[in-house]
Amino acid sequence: MSQTSRSEISLKASSLPGAEIVARVRRLLVVGLVAAVGYSMFMTGSKGYCPGGVEADGSFIDAAGNATDTAPMCINLTLQPSALVFIAIAAVAFGALTMVLRRAADVPSAIRYLDRAAAAIAILAVVSVAISQIWFAMIPITDWDGTGTFFYPFPFGSVELDTEPMLMG
Repeated sequence: MSQTSRSEISLKASSLPGAEIVARVRRLLVVGLVAAVGYSMFMTGSKGYCPGGVEADGSFIDAAGNATDTAPMCINLTLQPSALVFIAIAAVAFGALTMVLRRAADVPSAIRYLDRAAAAIAILAVVSVAISQIWFAMIPITDWDGTGTFFYPFPFGSVELDTEPMLMG
């Protein structure tokens, strides 16, 4: 029994010269689109922290439990996709098409360039999500005292920092 796939049979039946290359370009575009959508979906997260609180009488306390006249500052971090990853996905796809036009001597070498680009795009999206989510989870938000700097997973993800005073509940 033959191991030929359905798409290979339809491509062999096509009289279009270079049908295999066109099919791989379509595959590259689909992989790029799926990677971009998947990256967007999995690159969301948020976490917040308010050092301090409110006493029973309605006055504010700081993180050490001492009474204070002002409301403690709360911090909220929001993880979002980075535009640089989308630019990198597009650059890999366009770079692969350029390499095919400039360097590919035959159909198998063109297919290799396109397959490697599709793999690179998928790896880029998965690695960007993994690095960003792990890095975001490891940001020491509970150590925040109202000052200092957090290091974000740039360029794999974008983090928005918001600070605002605690509201009376």
